[in-house]
Amino acid sequence: MFPGHWQILLVLLVVLLLFGNRLPMLARSLGASLVEFKKGVKEIDDAKPEDNKPS
Repeated sequence: MFPGHWQILLVLLVVLLLFGNRLPMLARSLGASLVEFKKGVKEIDDAKPEDNKPS
């Protein structure tokens, strides 16, 4: 009961027509969020003391 190739293509076309003008803004926002997340993870890793590693 999986959708076929044409059905997926039709749904993507409808989504593109409905939200096409917002997609670049959404992609930019998603990219900025990912960069901020990576910065936060890096800061946490840098702040972690090396003494707490199990031996």
